Amino acid sequence: MAKVGFTTTIPVEVLVAAGETPVDLNNVFITSPAPHALLEVAERAGYPRSVCAWIKGIYGVVVQSPDIRTVIAVTQGDCSNTHALMETLELEGIEVIPFAYPYDRHQGLLKLQIEQLMERFGVSWLKVKEAKRELDRIREKVWLIDELTYTTGQVTGEENHFYQVSCSDFMGDPWSFEKKVEEFLREAQERFPTKPKVRLGFIGVPPIFTDLYSYLEDKGVRVVFNEVQRQFTMPFKTGDLVEQYLLYTYPYGIFPRLEDIKREIERRRIQGLIHYTQSFCFRQIEDLIVRRCLKIPVLSLEGDRPGPLDARTGIRLDAFVEMLL
Repeated sequence: MAKVGFTTTIPVEVLVAAGETPVDLNNVFITSPAPHALLEVAERAGYPRSVCAWIKGIYGVVVQSPDIRTVIAVTQGDCSNTHALMETLELEGIEVIPFAYPYDRHQGLLKLQIEQLMERFGVSWLKVKEAKRELDRIREKVWLIDELTYTTGQVTGEENHFYQVSCSDFMGDPWSFEKKVEEFLREAQERFPTKPKVRLGFIGVPPIFTDLYSYLEDKGVRVVFNEVQRQFTMPFKTGDLVEQYLLYTYPYGIFPRLEDIKREIERRRIQGLIHYTQSFCFRQIEDLIVRRCLKIPVLSLEGDRPGPLDARTGIRLDAFVEMLL
């Protein structure tokens, strides 16, 4: 099975149906034992300092991985820097396949994009639908992990983050991942229920900080909602693949995301939100919309390179938690 990398969540059912190994390049970058070395690869190649670390990290992962020769790049619905990333990867001899989420959620255009992907990998709708049924079975088990986070407190915010974010590529092997999920669920369900001092939500792209969740847990604070990570699990029941990726909120602008966030604030009894944005990312501008449209306290955090929280960010988190208490 060949490894196929991608820059953000794509219709992974197509790759599974084709017998390819899906690889979310973001997950490889952030879990690398030396993510800073991958940034240095990009910067030595000529990437500016003022470019998002995720983009540079993806470049470093691909050029340092001889077994990844094909990358699906999301050209609409994620990051505009992806266009230049594609060109620099092509310069290194990597096959780059574009995929675009239509901004207006046009069903026909999205179906066309999926079918172009299917044509490239030589799979039929029958095979793709079979793959969807298999992956949906796994996703439903991860939904239960999410439920245990905000109902009984038997799952931490960091565990919630890990299993949900892993649903972008199912760690390259959906069936091994399913066993891992089942083992974790058995262990979590045997834990005593806990009640946090403060219930927080985390919105925005997954954090580049390596210790955010543990820092909060040490203070008795739990993240009971990971917005984008939860979207990676496709948290809606539908048998139609195109509809599934129309319901997926992340690629379609801030307002569909806000509708989902408002529902989850009520359902999970969230007291405050952390809005995380990445340095040099256009999504930082969306913070002003978040603050105008949400009626609970919001702490805006910005991260640049992978690593632990800096002292200033720690102090801001402490003050935010104290204010909520």
